[in-house]
Amino acid sequence: MRATFLPFSTPTIEEPEINEVVDSLRSGWITTGPKVKRFEEAFRTYVGAPYAIPLTSATAGLHLTLLALKIREGDEIITTPMTFASTVSMIILCGGTPVLVDIEAGTLNIDVAKIREKITPRTRAIIPVHFAGQSCDMDPLFTLAREFNLTVIEDAAHAAGTEYKGKRIGSLPSISIFSFHPNKNITTGEGGMVCTADENLAEEISLMKFHGMSREAWKRFAASGTPNYDILMPGFKYNMMDIQAAIGIHQLPKLDGFIDRRRDIAEYYNSEFEGVAELALPQYAPYQQRHAWHLYTPLVRIERLTIDRDRFMEELKKHNIGSGLHYKAIHHHAWYREHMPVPDSVLPNASYASERILSLPLFPKMTMDDARDVVEAVKTVIQQHRR
Repeated sequence: MRATFLPFSTPTIEEPEINEVVDSLRSGWITTGPKVKRFEEAFRTYVGAPYAIPLTSATAGLHLTLLALKIREGDEIITTPMTFASTVSMIILCGGTPVLVDIEAGTLNIDVAKIREKITPRTRAIIPVHFAGQSCDMDPLFTLAREFNLTVIEDAAHAAGTEYKGKRIGSLPSISIFSFHPNKNITTGEGGMVCTADENLAEEISLMKFHGMSREAWKRFAASGTPNYDILMPGFKYNMMDIQAAIGIHQLPKLDGFIDRRRDIAEYYNSEFEGVAELALPQYAPYQQRHAWHLYTPLVRIERLTIDRDRFMEELKKHNIGSGLHYKAIHHHAWYREHMPVPDSVLPNASYASERILSLPLFPKMTMDDARDVVEAVKTVIQQHRR
């Protein structure tokens, strides 16, 4: 057993990020300023989006996007049950009704073939989630969207660097919302970005992110600015700070290398776990794509073991191996069971995965010795608790 605890994830923060944050602190400009603009432009260029709006989180991005689309009570939005709660929470808090479509068993992405049957005259949008960094099948989804005049909002929280048929997520004819939480492929501590080709949408989100104010603080108080401003609409306080962007400026050039390292570890896991009957391994989609490997999420076949998934995670911890839970399906959470109950039989793949999924350690600073420790611990726990 390894001597020290291996967490499920930890960010790769190096001296350039630290020095840039220190520079921001020493400059006296720590809130939204020129470094946010630098990061915005760099990320926009990287993904190939005409417009990018930096925010405090992907949740903030989804909130403002739904508000800008004028989602109202009774509007239905189709999404997946295998996602973090914020995807569905923002729909509800904006007055919409989430409609859950089951997932594919292998990729855990929304099953695009099952979306059509859920579309009604009240449907306004579809929110696919690129689960664990693997793109959903977007071409048939866009075909559906055109046929029924629906907006596609990509929950790209896992998908910085993901590609679909040679195009980066963020450059497709949709709205893409990214996360820079510490466990994501790049981080700004906390943060998010909305990418779109819709100039009017981008302008409205930009206004709402900072009180509906006509001039952001750094433009008003900079030497070349003017302190006068106007309020053009009611807004929120969702602006990214320079001390966050200072991290992102140096994380972004490393993203492709981070993804390469994540892929190497994920493929090592796949090779070592191949043939282990107690695990169902993540599957690649059949279309051309670049998997960003934000997460490595096998399913523990608890029917072959004497313990459940939660106990499996506890047993790994005894071997100094951390793990994560991404995710318990939305319809399995207490609030949704009470207020929006969905029988497991309606979402069989998501329900099955929800009871069995776990995330194994996967981050760029991991060594192959770390990965071997994970494999050894997983196989030991299986051997000890095999039926």
